[in-house]
Amino acid sequence: MILRLICFCLTAACTLSPALGAEIEQKQQLQRKFQEAVELYDSNHLGEAAARLEALVQQLPESFDVHELLGMVYSSQGKASEANRHLQKAARLSPNSAAARTNLATNLVQLHQFGPAEFEFKRARALEPESYDTNHNLGEFYITAGKLPQAVPFLEKAYQLKPDAYDNGYNLVLAYIETANNDLAERVTKELLARQDTAELHNLLAEIEESKQNFVAAANEYEAAAHMDPSESNLFDWGSELLLHRTLDAAIEIFEQATKRYPKSPRLQIGLGMALYSRGNYDEAVKALLLGADLDPSDAQCYYFLSKAYDSSPGQADAVLERFRRFMDLKPRDGHAPYYYAMSLWKGRRAQEASLDLGEIETLLKKSVALDPKLPEAHLELGNLYSDQKKYDVAIVQYRQAIALNADLADAHYRLGQALVHLGKKDEAQEQLGVYQKLRTEHLAELERQRAEVRQFVYSEKKSGAGNP
Repeated sequence: MILRLICFCLTAACTLSPALGAEIEQKQQLQRKFQEAVELYDSNHLGEAAARLEALVQQLPESFDVHELLGMVYSSQGKASEANRHLQKAARLSPNSAAARTNLATNLVQLHQFGPAEFEFKRARALEPESYDTNHNLGEFYITAGKLPQAVPFLEKAYQLKPDAYDNGYNLVLAYIETANNDLAERVTKELLARQDTAELHNLLAEIEESKQNFVAAANEYEAAAHMDPSESNLFDWGSELLLHRTLDAAIEIFEQATKRYPKSPRLQIGLGMALYSRGNYDEAVKALLLGADLDPSDAQCYYFLSKAYDSSPGQADAVLERFRRFMDLKPRDGHAPYYYAMSLWKGRRAQEASLDLGEIETLLKKSVALDPKLPEAHLELGNLYSDQKKYDVAIVQYRQAIALNADLADAHYRLGQALVHLGKKDEAQEQLGVYQKLRTEHLAELERQRAEVRQFVYSEKKSGAGNP
């Protein structure tokens, strides 16, 4: 916010009448009081500044400077409603002040009054169309309001006026990326890097290269960012890029080093677990994912990957069961929780048939589909449970529901075909087995599904910014 000091017109007192001299003395006192309030504001003694200004505003109710400063003081105190009254008054007293319009607009954003705020930011720019500040502020407002296409022309104008303004240039690149202007984003990022070589710009350039499918260049830029600033976020991005494109040995090494540096980061542990699982190191994957689950017990993504790894390495049954039981307690309304717990009980103890409680597993799977009827895997496994018990008629119902929810679920077609064979429905069975073969041929399904799962995890973590210790 811009502060203009109040300036009273004073006349030499030596030739003045006593009455006029007293008036001048009063103005000098008011000026001193205002200057004291300015100094209190500058030194962050906001309560004292507000008290002085509240007294002054009674004596100078039409002073732009007093209302403007008092509004700024209240805004700095987080008292946006009180600030708004004085900033509105200041804008009325000096309607052609771009600074006053900007200060008012900024406070209106704090009040979530985005329509009036937009009006004031646009008015400020209309008053000073060639000002870096008015263009930058309007562009930043549109970013805050989630209107990125509208932000671009004003951030571009500000960039033309002041190309060395780092924050404006950085946000312009972000706006370009979000509006799919990758060539412009790359150009501006490289121009910024020529002026200021920072890790976050290399990270941003990596994101641009990734979106253009220049995967080697993207990995190189993420690496450069991580070397310049080995933050949790930069290390996650570098390891994730290698994981996404299955440079698995390097990804494991990066995640291992990153988890040593940031041992309390859940997403780094999950990333390590996923890289180990993708590499076929299932026992180590389970261990890493168990640590991830302990670091963030409510993270549903971790349990999903733990269930996948545990399916291939059921040797750590007790530890896995404990985590899935805890997740079910933490998330009583999440259909995935009883599903994971059921599968850990079932697959982890198949070698101990005598102690296997199929009734408990059935109850858990039914609970899962009751909580989330659109969970195809739960229907599939419930069908498998019934098929194992030779209850093919009820198994078929579950398989059909699974396929209705996800027609690309190859195993559901295969198991449905087998159940139909047992019921003597050979033509229908052959049809389903044919679909199964077609899906397996088309997809190379498991690898593609793994890639999609990794991509979803990485992108969701980047978007949320979660996992920072």
